[in-house]
Amino acid sequence: MITKLSHRLGTIAELVQSGARVADIGSDHALLPVYLVSTGKCPTAVAGELNQGPFEAARKQVREAGLSQKVDVRKGNGLAVVTPGETDTITIAGMGGHLIASILEEGRVAGKLEHVSELVLQPNVGEDAVRHWLTEHGWSLMEERILEEDGKIYEVLRAIRSEEAALHNNELYQPSRLPVQSNSEVSISSEEAVELLYRFGPYLLVEPTDVFYLKWDSELRKMDRICGQMEQSGAEEAITRAKQFRHEMAQIEEVLTCLRKDKP
Repeated sequence: MITKLSHRLGTIAELVQSGARVADIGSDHALLPVYLVSTGKCPTAVAGELNQGPFEAARKQVREAGLSQKVDVRKGNGLAVVTPGETDTITIAGMGGHLIASILEEGRVAGKLEHVSELVLQPNVGEDAVRHWLTEHGWSLMEERILEEDGKIYEVLRAIRSEEAALHNNELYQPSRLPVQSNSEVSISSEEAVELLYRFGPYLLVEPTDVFYLKWDSELRKMDRICGQMEQSGAEEAITRAKQFRHEMAQIEEVLTCLRKDKP
């Protein structure tokens, strides 16, 4: 019996290249690797888990699926569970973006990413940190998805190792790709435009979905609440920070307004 995946994990599975040997880091119950191998999309998988409880749950899941010969459950921190050269694709899901970037960087330094050709990543927050890491280390961002599940919004990023990564990413994050109105009164410098592209997601901006708007409308409300709290505090540092927040909010609102005007 093939495990049924949630919408979030199903989206990640969809983006993994067929035939790849996959390592799922922070695998929890090993649902993703079990699905990928049991459906025949991937020949083998490693399920890495740091904590004892989820590690035992993953072993049980793999054993009950009859996949102990094809899905290897390993206990360890981040990419420490991976041997260089044994995987083609690495998936990391359900963590903060800064933690994902840190795991990737530690793995890169330790040589764990050698021969890995694809990364499928799902940060819960801090997606821009993941995009920055990919750009800085020769990975081409190829695809982005945004979805809602159980009242939460997730982004899934797919990147490949490429000799053309610098050229590809330079084009992807061109300031001119940020949608803004020609008569806008909101100032956005080239540097700020690039950062907004990292924040929004360059592919998500091209075809914004209802979930995309839902996320950013929610982010603006959250930022407005934080600004109000900082402004009420009366502290000089907080008021200065609130002004910066208001400036960022105006930029985000400008992009959303422009996108909605172009919406068919």
